[in-house]
Amino acid sequence: MSLSKIRLNYRLRMTAIALVASLTLGSISAFSQDSARLADNAPDEYVVQVGDTLWDIAATFLKDPWYWPEIWYVNPQIENPHLIYPGDVLGLVYVEGAPRITTVRGSSYRLSPEARVTPLTEAITSISYDSVSAFLSRGVVIARDEVKSLPYLVATKGDHLIAAAGNLVYVRGTSAQPGERFNVVHIGDELRDPEDNDLIGYQGIEIGEGTIRAGGDPASMALISSKQEASQGDRLIPASVEIPLNFFPKAPSSNINGQIMAVVGGVTQIGQYQVVVMNRGSNHGLSVGDVLTVWQKGEKVRDRVEGGSVLLPDEPAGTVMVFKVYDRIGYGLVMEATQALHTLDYVRNPT
Repeated sequence: MSLSKIRLNYRLRMTAIALVASLTLGSISAFSQDSARLADNAPDEYVVQVGDTLWDIAATFLKDPWYWPEIWYVNPQIENPHLIYPGDVLGLVYVEGAPRITTVRGSSYRLSPEARVTPLTEAITSISYDSVSAFLSRGVVIARDEVKSLPYLVATKGDHLIAAAGNLVYVRGTSAQPGERFNVVHIGDELRDPEDNDLIGYQGIEIGEGTIRAGGDPASMALISSKQEASQGDRLIPASVEIPLNFFPKAPSSNINGQIMAVVGGVTQIGQYQVVVMNRGSNHGLSVGDVLTVWQKGEKVRDRVEGGSVLLPDEPAGTVMVFKVYDRIGYGLVMEATQALHTLDYVRNPT
């Protein structure tokens, strides 16, 4: 078959998909072309690569990746239609003048739905696991109501007041079985809401890691690593924290207006792919996948012409995507940062 016929067949297939989409997406026909703007040089098709994230792919097609749900068309004829896999070919089609992205299994040269350019592996995630690994392995912030329910270190073998790697310690408050691993954290400074000074939680200072040797009350645990000495009262957090990484980036369904309270690692300036803690959670309508714009408050400067001072306008400085929420706390990954971000910067709905 000639290359021109292959391309013609591909166009016919994509046209057919567009017709199916137009019949099944009537409820979404109110799509706003002004809101979901295509990126400059957005491709007609894109082959998903190993290591891609949904954010990367969305940014390939859109200027604002959080509008992805508005243009994503779930093809009911393919297996796992809500997931995207390496080797999938994503095609850009138009339905009633509005752009849609849909999945075509295989490349433009192998058009059957069963064909794949690369072997099927795990579905791509919205953000990379490595980006949030610091959050997964550290206490970061412990919610106020969570502290009392966490297991704690009650004693060290040998009557030592402190313990380090290689020591055996005893813990209470857990039904963990031998082999289960925990991070040991020290309860640090209070974390208060910058708006009303209400206590939300505590900074968790990473001490080390341990493995349960024998269950019971108390249970025994061997410290296998330590960054500083563990002492009585330090808390245990499971070393494995479940984080849903398969979700669509989207604009919040509620009006969000909060602030960054802390950053993993304790740095003062925040850059791309760092994890931040915000004073907004599920109680405020925040949910996993929500994208927020970070705003920096305008400075007050002296007007040397008219005299007096003038307050400069707030300026957008970055983008954060939420990947974990509690009642009053949200964890977000900085996806973009046009300048260094700081604690107390504002987070609001994207515009």
